[in-house]
Amino acid sequence: MRFSQLDVFARHPFRGNPLAVVHDAEGIPDEELARFANWTNLSETTFLLPPTVPEADYRVRIFTPGEELPFAGHPTLGSARAWLAAGGVPHAEGEVVQECGAGLVRIRYDGAHLAFAAPPFLRSGEVSDADLQRIVSALRIRPDQVRHAQWIDNGPGWVGVVLGSAEEVLALEPDFAAFGGLDIGVIGPHRPGGPADYEARAFVPGLGVNEDPVTGSLNAGFGVWLIGSGLAPETFTVRQGTALGRAGDVELRAADGEVWVGGEAHLRISGEVTF
Repeated sequence: MRFSQLDVFARHPFRGNPLAVVHDAEGIPDEELARFANWTNLSETTFLLPPTVPEADYRVRIFTPGEELPFAGHPTLGSARAWLAAGGVPHAEGEVVQECGAGLVRIRYDGAHLAFAAPPFLRSGEVSDADLQRIVSALRIRPDQVRHAQWIDNGPGWVGVVLGSAEEVLALEPDFAAFGGLDIGVIGPHRPGGPADYEARAFVPGLGVNEDPVTGSLNAGFGVWLIGSGLAPETFTVRQGTALGRAGDVELRAADGEVWVGGEAHLRISGEVTF
């Protein structure tokens, strides 16, 4: 089967989040999908399949090393780029419609630059005092460092935390044993002249990856929350992956009544995989 590996949210080679994609993956048993995703040891691996609804251009299944996800951001952009590079022709010029466990996701594209429409929240709202105490303990920070916290779960289960600065975000040394199933995203503003408007980090030890390099779903959640509540402007940029030696660049923009999450996705490896 055709195989691709992509560099997502990367303006420079090998600085973003890698994604493995298996094309035309019909007929592979679920246990083999999970085993292969575990074997690649990447934060996500996707499998492209024919759509089950006429509105979609293709269907995707998204696996971490530990489980299947209904939706994830960098696999959405990377899968769309891989599908197009393999000769996929969408129903509408300039826009791909992806079918996944969370429903249909629209993806606009212009060459290597793609952007997806942020999906709706499955869970939102304020964080309870008990959960906030767990979050503070897991992140090893003081309670007064948390400027804002909210559930921003659009599939993977995110809870979002805003700190006072990018420096505080980069200084985090979490206690992963204390997460207890939480998937925590943290964001803080850079000073003027920084590499982006904000710095973000994504901690997901329950998915088999302690820290994800660059995370589309988390940034989608931050975009919907922060723009919608007036805590951030309608357009802003995020740098993610600095703590892991990466330089992921994510663009958030409110347009046409939706929040769009964009970045570049480049094909780095092409070949075949045998199951």
